[in-house]
Amino acid sequence: QRQMCIRDRPGPDKAEYADIRQLSLDPRVIETRFGGVFLLMRILADMKIHQIPRSLNWYGSKMIPIENAFLSSLMLKLIGRERKSHVMDLVFDEGAALAVGLNVLPKTAYISEYSERITHQDNMQFLHKWIKRLRKASVISGESFNLDFQSLPYFGEEDVVEKHYVSMRSRRQKAILVFFAQDVKSKIFCYSNADLRKGEESDEIFRFIEFWKQQSGKKPPHLVFDSKLTTYKNLCKINKMNITFVTLRRRTPNVLKEFASIPPSGWRKIELKNVERKYRTPKVIDRETEIKDYAGSIRQIFVKDLGHELPTIIITNDKKTSCSDLISRYALRMLIENSIANAVAFFHTTALSSSVAIRIDLDVLLTLVGQATYQMFAQHLRGYENCGARVVFRKFIDTPARIFIGPKEIEVRLNKRANNPILLHSGFVNSPFRLPWLQNKTVRITLR
Repeated sequence: QRQMCIRDRPGPDKAEYADIRQLSLDPRVIETRFGGVFLLMRILADMKIHQIPRSLNWYGSKMIPIENAFLSSLMLKLIGRERKSHVMDLVFDEGAALAVGLNVLPKTAYISEYSERITHQDNMQFLHKWIKRLRKASVISGESFNLDFQSLPYFGEEDVVEKHYVSMRSRRQKAILVFFAQDVKSKIFCYSNADLRKGEESDEIFRFIEFWKQQSGKKPPHLVFDSKLTTYKNLCKINKMNITFVTLRRRTPNVLKEFASIPPSGWRKIELKNVERKYRTPKVIDRETEIKDYAGSIRQIFVKDLGHELPTIIITNDKKTSCSDLISRYALRMLIENSIANAVAFFHTTALSSSVAIRIDLDVLLTLVGQATYQMFAQHLRGYENCGARVVFRKFIDTPARIFIGPKEIEVRLNKRANNPILLHSGFVNSPFRLPWLQNKTVRITLR
């Protein structure tokens, strides 16, 4: 009787195994919750992203080939799934699986195993090839970069995870320290490293410089970063490399004492142009100074009346740019903080898959690819060019669709949405494209 009761209990249905050999493209109609993701797949197809993991011989099998395995993991980022375990919510969505060229999306266990097989070196090789494609497509200019660190909190029990200050929680706790570099013009992340330990933070800027030198054949011309990113001694090294930098000086007691001793007549009022902020007429003192561990003099700009009680102290080796332009450029450094905040919010970078840094490194790499894909797509949406992934997803990607699989092409017919006229104007609708990882099938996105 007890056995009969157990058998009668309701339980979840079991989906089929992911196996590309079981993918059927027979004419039929299917429904999907995320029809808009085919818009992003077109971007990825144009960038030929499927060729990168295959060229690096990443993990794959006869059931789930290399490119399909990678795209399945990337899919979770593109639709804002918080954890890899949440893929189980999508295992019966044929449309989501069709977008990555499979019959069913791989389950949690497979994605977890897949991430363990990708090393930090694999990630860096992928990143080199990915950024090279973005540069070739003129997506990244490389004229100036914002640099920053982010502590991603970890809530597991592993002792190997070090403690860092987590700004979003205003406390020190177990966290993974990640370095980000952002191209200021495109707002796209072009470098990251989540394989950092304490004591290595200040030298990470040189690893980025070397990375960009391998990418473009020359060192990055202009870097902007916070005062805690590196040391004054390293600033001296950067200056000798003929790299222009803009950063802040730490407000030590001696520096604040110097600020307090400046008479009112010593300040000069300037006007900030092309900025949208309340305080546009700060007062400045622009002078040369010397700091410890920095050979020679450095330009120092005291800035007050920016809405802060304490002064902003900019230091730079740029001797020609005006104070107004320097202050405005440093203000753009907030872009990377906002972009990281968006990545944390939408791509769920804080939902770390493991305490093992290698797996987290892959998670961050997928975030970089997802963020760049959304940024490229947003440039085609009139009025949404500066919107983050969360807004673009809600307005355009999170759209149910009916998929018509025909003998010659696959039609993805998106549901009616208020923003469909903008999508129609983007050039992504009614223009066929091919998905190489879907048997090179022609896909056409239409609107109801």
